[in-house]
Amino acid sequence: MTRFALIVLLSAFCITTYAQTTDDRGYLVKVGDTAPNFSITLSTNKTIQLNELKGKVIMLQFTASWCSVCRKEMPFIESDIWQKHKSNPNFALIAIDRDEPLETVLKFVESTKITYPIGLDPKADIFALYAQREAGITRNVIIDKTGKIVLLTRLYNEIEFNEMKNKIEELLK
Repeated sequence: MTRFALIVLLSAFCITTYAQTTDDRGYLVKVGDTAPNFSITLSTNKTIQLNELKGKVIMLQFTASWCSVCRKEMPFIESDIWQKHKSNPNFALIAIDRDEPLETVLKFVESTKITYPIGLDPKADIFALYAQREAGITRNVIIDKTGKIVLLTRLYNEIEFNEMKNKIEELLK
């Protein structure tokens, strides 16, 4: 086998292997997958398991105080999603702060003026269930009442954000 053929073969193997484990946005999960379960401690010190929320439409927002795109998106999540659905017993929203201490998270909440629940992901272990550890944020994961992932977003894009709002509305009907 020529050196060129070997390089082509190895490249094809690496690309195929990579495609089996991640998408082009760094996600390890895909639409249709069961959402990986996790336990998270909220900034209020309450601990919840994702599986406890089965039967609800769930929005997970992966975020961090240092993320400028997160800060841009959060007011829209607050006004267009949380304020609209927070009283609906069939809806849950959890922000998951990537790898920051409680004190930083509390300052972050204060500065963004969000009122939706935010939890701590100290070593980004929850994040790593959904995306490559080195992949960026902001990310949103929408989960249906059966626990299946129905939508994945990355960064803040008005069209994609509106698609997410519409998907949540549709699932809550």
